[in-house]
Amino acid sequence: MKKVIAMVMTSFWLTFFLIGCSNNKETEESTITFAAAASLKNCMDDKLIPMFKQQYSDIKIQTTYDSSGKLQTQIEEGAPIDIFMSAAMKQMTALDEKGLIVKDSIVQLLENKIVLIVSQKNTKGISAFEDILKADKIAIGDPSSVPVGQYAKETLTNIKIWNEVIAKASLGTNVTEVLNWVAEGSADAGIVYSTDAVSNKKVKTVAEAPEGSVSKVIYPLGIVKATRNEVAAKKFVEFLKTDEANKVFESYGFKKNK
Repeated sequence: MKKVIAMVMTSFWLTFFLIGCSNNKETEESTITFAAAASLKNCMDDKLIPMFKQQYSDIKIQTTYDSSGKLQTQIEEGAPIDIFMSAAMKQMTALDEKGLIVKDSIVQLLENKIVLIVSQKNTKGISAFEDILKADKIAIGDPSSVPVGQYAKETLTNIKIWNEVIAKASLGTNVTEVLNWVAEGSADAGIVYSTDAVSNKKVKTVAEAPEGSVSKVIYPLGIVKATRNEVAAKKFVEFLKTDEANKVFESYGFKKNK
């Protein structure tokens, strides 16, 4: 009889242990890495990721922010990135053409604007894009790898002052660096996204890129094919597409792409 009881108890505890292991597995935290253009850092870190975490406590989001060109290169070299959000279609398209993005996962999510900024103490009389030549020191993103620099070059080329500007320009590695140079007074004027301009009280926007001078600034979002957690990645992407997330993007100056 004692043997029977012992066998029953052993079976009970074994079942309890297996159920416990199963439950732990189900609630185990997933981790995904989100690589995004530097201009997205504030809205993501301050609002959107905490909001997502409230809905999906079992998914941890690791972030890395830099120029879209640098992030593209990292993905091409096999960096463990699950989701990519760039500040231009160029980088996303290049990755997609190489088969590095999950098929049909790309969403052209947001739109931004290109603006000319000066410090709040500006005394150069700069009030239009053509006035940028009045600046002794100019800050723009490096057109070879930084989308905001590519947009700046396109704008300045179309208004026929690119050669004069590049002769006195410092090239930033990402849009945040360009913004900080102007804010700190290292540059008299710079070209950034409108969302960056409103994030720093030490600078002011004096002009938007002239109509027809620059391509539409689109922020695409896509899942990297090498992801090891596509299910969790899809949940984050779907969250960023919601009306709730869009309200946050709009509060930071972005517009939903239509």
